[in-house]
Formats: sequence, structure tokens, C-alpha cells
Amino acid sequence: MDGHVLVTAPDDRRTYLADHLAEVRDRLSRACAAADRAPDSVTLLPVTKFFPASDVALLRELGCTEFGESREQDASPKVAEIGTDGVRWHMIGRLQRNKAKAVAAWAHAIHSVDTDRLVTALGKAVAGAVDNGDRTADLDVYVQVSLDGDTHRGGVDREDLEALTAQVSETSGLRLAGLMAVPPLGADADASFEDLQRLHTQVLASHPGATGLSAGMTGDLEEAVRHGSTCVRVGTAILGPRPITSP
Repeated sequence: MDGHVLVTAPDDRRTYLADHLAEVRDRLSRACAAADRAPDSVTLLPVTKFFPASDVALLRELGCTEFGESREQDASPKVAEIGTDGVRWHMIGRLQRNKAKAVAAWAHAIHSVDTDRLVTALGKAVAGAVDNGDRTADLDVYVQVSLDGDTHRGGVDREDLEALTAQVSETSGLRLAGLMAVPPLGADADASFEDLQRLHTQVLASHPGATGLSAGMTGDLEEAVRHGSTCVRVGTAILGPRPITSP
């Protein structure tokens, strides 16, 4: 390895993204049909973490308007370059409280909220962003729930889910959008998403507006759609493997 980044020619890259995006859209359409759901009931969220702003720009040309990022320090420069006009940015990675202020300046939604302290930090950060003129709308919050109780991997324990969703809904500047979860390592995706769907039904009883269910990725989007996902987070199947960079 010579340490250089391998860059695909723009025309080739556009063709690659167009072809793979079409394949994923077809998978999603077939998954919705199999679940007897409308195709527009599930949002396709391309996960552009690790990839350059030029890929986001190409995906915009191909009709994508929602993008997922996992690290604030990588996302902020992309947002500055691409902007927010006609685009919604989602923070899908684990978020530290000290990054709340920065993320509140650009994120439309956060999919990984799992502690009361993070909720408090985000509430303050959104209020500050509004005061600074950086945002006008509430921040959509998906509460991440742990399906196996291993909260070290992210997600609130199901026993604490009711309290955390209530806190989000009561915090000014935040809107409880719904739930997010990732199947436990080695677990059956179908059973995991069925479990998540049951938890979502319980949350909806207290918070009928929390209709969002962020679930499903490249390898398990069909199972997620079958169990009510409204947002599938797809990276590799659209953008390919993580770019090779020098250490």
C-alpha cells in the first residue's frame, strides 16, 4: 500500500451510485410489497459516513434528500459544503454530551438517544441553536433501545424506556419521533425486529405521535420492513465498502 486514497472518476462513481441505489430501492419496494405496505411508508436513509461530500452531492442528483452521519466532526464539514436546503441530516452514531451543541446546529434528527443526561444536553443545545439563529425547528429524537440489555453497545434498557421517552416528549425543542434499535450480535434479525415492534406498540400507547421506527440496514432491511420499520439505514449496499485511506 502506498498510502494514497483510491479515487474513482466522477462519471464512474455516479454510475456506481446510481446502479446500487436502484438495486436498494428495488429491494425496498419488494419488501414493502411483501409486507403489504405502501412504498412511501419507509424512508431510505443513505448512510454517508466515511464518504466524501461529493458522494452526497451525487446522491442528491439521484433524488436522495436524507443522509445519515455517525460522527459530528465528519458531518459538520459536509453540511457546510452541501447545505440544508432540501436536505435532512440524521445523526445515527452514538453521541457524547459534549457534542450536543455542535450537532444541534445542523441535525434534523438523532437516532441514538439513550440516556437522560443526553436528553437534557440536547434540550439545552437546541435552545441555544434557536437563540443563535442556527435552527428554527424542533429536533426529531429516536430513542435507541437495547434489545438484549447490553447497554454498553448503546441503547436504553427496556425497563427504562418509558421514563426516557416521557422525558424526551416533555423537553422543549425536542420531538419524540420514535424508536431505534440494532439486533444484538448473532441474534436472529426477524425475532429482534418483532421484539422491537412490540416495544414500539407500547410506546405508541403513551405517545401516539412517535410513529417512527428506525430499524434495518443493508443485511436485514427486509426483516425490518416486515416488522414496521419506517426508516432503513443503508450504507454499504449503496456506497460500497469503506474508502481505503492511509493510516
